[in-house]
Amino acid sequence: MENKNILEEKISKFNPNENGLRDHGIFGLPFEEKESKIVLLPIPWEATVSYGAGTSFAPGAILEASQQIDLYDAFKEDFWKKGIALATNLIDIFSLSKKICKKTKKYLKKYSTGEINKSLQEKINNEYEKLNNYIEQKTTELLNEDKFVGVIGGEHGVILGYVKALAKKHSSFGILQIDAHSDLRTSYEGIRYSHASIFQNILEIQNIKKLVQIGIRDSSVEENNFIKKTGDRVKVFYDADIKKEIFNGGSWSMECDKIIKELPEKVYISFDIDGLDPALCPNTGTPVPGGFSYNEMTFLFEKIIDSGREVIGFDLCEVVPGKNDWDANVASRILYKLCSLIK
Repeated sequence: MENKNILEEKISKFNPNENGLRDHGIFGLPFEEKESKIVLLPIPWEATVSYGAGTSFAPGAILEASQQIDLYDAFKEDFWKKGIALATNLIDIFSLSKKICKKTKKYLKKYSTGEINKSLQEKINNEYEKLNNYIEQKTTELLNEDKFVGVIGGEHGVILGYVKALAKKHSSFGILQIDAHSDLRTSYEGIRYSHASIFQNILEIQNIKKLVQIGIRDSSVEENNFIKKTGDRVKVFYDADIKKEIFNGGSWSMECDKIIKELPEKVYISFDIDGLDPALCPNTGTPVPGGFSYNEMTFLFEKIIDSGREVIGFDLCEVVPGKNDWDANVASRILYKLCSLIK
């Protein structure tokens, strides 16, 4: 009751219309974790990046860019009044990431010549496992407080602990993965917890009823063989196939209906920013031609809610800040829309 009163008092004193006079919390909101319904975990980690770097700077850049967002949303007015805040009292993940990244660079330099440093490989995997356990613990605490949690990466691999926490609360749910890549490798460059392996790791969680991948346009032979072995548990909507249907007279609305039909009642949304057209995220670590527009994504989100499905959590990963903070600007707006999806 006390936190509810604090929230209501802050709302009464808050002017949502003047960006420059607003608070410096996420989206310029004045809320703290304790009174907020929506708590966002910033995870500035990039220990296994395999191409372009910089995802560890994403949470800070998204926070800054979010200050410029106007709060009105025609689909769900005033949802921000539920309270949205960044999680506090987290360990210094950024510093840990820098240390592990140095080890990874050393390991990959030798790996590229055919030499596998097993000791270093084990250290990297162990540090990632510690991070997974920490995120699982932190998100479990928040879920037990009846908070709705979103994760801001960092690289895509950071979500495993959170999905494990959700699996302790929900006996069955599905995942909608928006991504240019399948991320279904057994390991990548010998690293089990690589961002390129995240969804094979996640599928070890038995509560995951279905993985629906959309926008995929870069995948390996190994990954496609894995998909075939899973039967109906993994459904892929390849970017080329979606566009072909539309080019041949179909519509994005029809494609959304096909996607939503594959989703169970409860849905976790995993949003890799490279699922978008690279014009919207030119600095992401592994950009691929093709992808979705911003409006296509918001249209899909709204149709998911209109279908009666419940979004139980989400992440936004692989954002790399660049010149003029364009990537962070786009990401902060995707993040705001994701926050609007909770009940």
